[in-house]
Amino acid sequence: MYLGLDLGTSGLRAILTDGAGNVLAASDQSYPVSHPHSGWSEQDPADWVAAAERALEAIKASRPKELAALRAIGLSGQMHGATLLDAGDEVLRPAILWNDTRASVEAAAMDGDPAFRAISGNIVFPGFTAPKLAWVKAHEPELFAKVAMVLLPKDYLRFWLTGDHASDMSDSAGTSWMDVGKRAWSPALLDKAGMRLDQMPRLVEGSDVSGTLRKEVADRWGLSDSVKVVGGGGDNSASACGVGCFDEGDGFVSLGTSGVLLAAKAGFAPSPETAVHTFCHSVPDTWYQMGVILSATDSLNWLAKQTGSKPAELSALLGDRIDGPGSIRFLPYLSGERTPHNDAAIRGAFVGLGIGDGHKALTQAVMEGVAFALRDNHEALKATGTTLTRVLGIGGGSKSDYWVELIATLLGVPIDLPEQGEFGAALGAARLAIVGDTGAAPAEVMTRPAVARTIEPRADLAHAYDDAYAQYRALYPALKEIL
Repeated sequence: MYLGLDLGTSGLRAILTDGAGNVLAASDQSYPVSHPHSGWSEQDPADWVAAAERALEAIKASRPKELAALRAIGLSGQMHGATLLDAGDEVLRPAILWNDTRASVEAAAMDGDPAFRAISGNIVFPGFTAPKLAWVKAHEPELFAKVAMVLLPKDYLRFWLTGDHASDMSDSAGTSWMDVGKRAWSPALLDKAGMRLDQMPRLVEGSDVSGTLRKEVADRWGLSDSVKVVGGGGDNSASACGVGCFDEGDGFVSLGTSGVLLAAKAGFAPSPETAVHTFCHSVPDTWYQMGVILSATDSLNWLAKQTGSKPAELSALLGDRIDGPGSIRFLPYLSGERTPHNDAAIRGAFVGLGIGDGHKALTQAVMEGVAFALRDNHEALKATGTTLTRVLGIGGGSKSDYWVELIATLLGVPIDLPEQGEFGAALGAARLAIVGDTGAAPAEVMTRPAVARTIEPRADLAHAYDDAYAQYRALYPALKEIL
């Protein structure tokens, strides 16, 4: 039996699978996000551990015999977060999350040094880990002096499970401290960032064993203390493992809290000037590129909160088929934006509101704005030489046929929707555990899901949406001038 733990932004998902990857049990546990100041986003690492304990308790209650036969655990999680430990492995402050933008000044200073792009292969985004530590050094110097270890969120769970300080290549690639091409920490970047190699966890590949379960944890859940814990991956890399996305040209579009357009790459071919991320894959000797928007379903969730509605109620107003763009433009920069703008300060806007516009028109504008932003990502990926002929649609937003058809039309590629079932980051983590325990080839374990149906682009409406996208593209520089 194998366990996959996915530490998300709003909650943890745990799944128990057999050796073939069939899901036998699952548990979802939520925890809060704190926003003490504008642009700040923090969590208490103790909440992650408590969620994992609740999830294991639930799985043990439903599948005690199967859980007792557990052989390995895989981890996935939200990327870029900074969890700071002192010399006694005590947490020094709340973890600073991926969508926290307080370190924009520090990120710009680092990005101004050509070495960061040259070695890491990426722009230094404010949400990355390195500028967060620079912010702590500047604003919390006494605390910074106590930092003995920096762990990414899922790697704090690993520490709780194993007592080891370790991380995987894919998650660590998003810190701005790593030589992503060499798949190793960069002494030069660490030095430039005022950090030391001994403050970094040991690196392993996603399918390599990073440690074994601590006896205290094993005894609590009736497990063997020989249970392996593998490297795992950042959430998008693990999701790629969950949907079998490894080969050049394989890709997916994810409509979750954030929006992602990801393409697997056979080699390391960074293009930081496009604001596309180039990271190590969880699978050895493989990389991936992706464009990221910070507010995808979060934009619809925000509108639902403002209107006193549920997101599903708003999307239902539009039906299942697109029929041309609306007259309102929405820029989904509620938390700033990554690809292609790398702009932590920009904020969202509605343009073209009329007195007769109601919930339906606003919903259409929001969904179109997110789709236009994903088109921005596609254009950035194409600028790197990446070609996608079709993509898999995943994430909660992919339940809306309207949204998926809209995105397919704007990207100009068919979107395959998988059959119902588990195929996300938690499954990817469990699959990495299977590979780490059995030594099986990743391609044998991490197969693509069966496709339930394909939503094709609407050629009859492509020109109209291209025109609307051109209007959308013109709004960012105009908005930037006044903010």
